[in-house]
Amino acid sequence: MKRFQLPKIPSSTTKSIRFPNDVIERVETAIAGTECSFTAFVVEAVRVALDDLEPTLR
Repeated sequence: MKRFQLPKIPSSTTKSIRFPNDVIERVETAIAGTECSFTAFVVEAVRVALDDLEPTLR
């Protein structure tokens, strides 16, 4: 049996940013009925965008 280990929560910093209302509505529609939070969605979207940009930033 696998031994329980406390999860490691990555360090984070709070940033306050403004989103256009239409973007907020689209994100909220996309995550409706899921266990995904607005923050988790935005973090993943930024990670994907950065990965996509990486080749052009070299």
